[in-house]
Amino acid sequence: MALDDSRALVLFSGGQDSATCLAWALERFETVETIGFTYGQRHSVEMDQRPIFLDALRAGFPDWARRLGPDTVLDLAALGQVSETALTRETEIAMTEAGLPSTFVPGRNLIFLTYAATLAYRRGIRHIVTGVCETDYSGYPDCRDDTIKALQVALNLGMEARFVLETPLMWIDKAGTWALAERLGGAALVELIRDTTHSCYLGVRDREHDWGHGCGTCPACELRAKGWERYRAGGA
Repeated sequence: MALDDSRALVLFSGGQDSATCLAWALERFETVETIGFTYGQRHSVEMDQRPIFLDALRAGFPDWARRLGPDTVLDLAALGQVSETALTRETEIAMTEAGLPSTFVPGRNLIFLTYAATLAYRRGIRHIVTGVCETDYSGYPDCRDDTIKALQVALNLGMEARFVLETPLMWIDKAGTWALAERLGGAALVELIRDTTHSCYLGVRDREHDWGHGCGTCPACELRAKGWERYRAGGA
């Protein structure tokens, strides 16, 4: 399968990390498409924020707007049906007996990237960009560099293709992610991400903090807040 090296597909959830990855891709590739997934997530407000962010990005960054292609949203409700997690059920966020947080949705990133590769195959896109990270994350095994490299091999073998799974955030923390956004799009991009993206696991949107909207107490909010504090203190 011939894939175009100048094109990228970004897994865009509506959160800080994937928004930063989208900006990263728009700086590097001629055409960038986005893909998102509904899977019965408790914080479905992230899906409501996706078009808000995309519209604002087009309006505020005309050079990127010319490169930004179609957005695709896929319904993966079956994933939510088979998952018993704090992201797909109204249950407490806590550590499990397996040593993983209850927000871990088994197979989620593997499934997302497989569907993304299927769309990329059809579109002739070589680069698939995801915001997974080992440095400042919740301990999810499907965010590890080894997992992504193994999946890239499997996808390329299974589809007889040469996809590249890009992970621009893999070795930086949340402070570094804020700093990367600033390098890519200046203070305007930082503010756009701060104001319009959503990371809170509980789906709280009616509380605003210095670092954005959210409950302020779930693991996603805590990571984002601490990263913002370090970034503002110059610790990125």
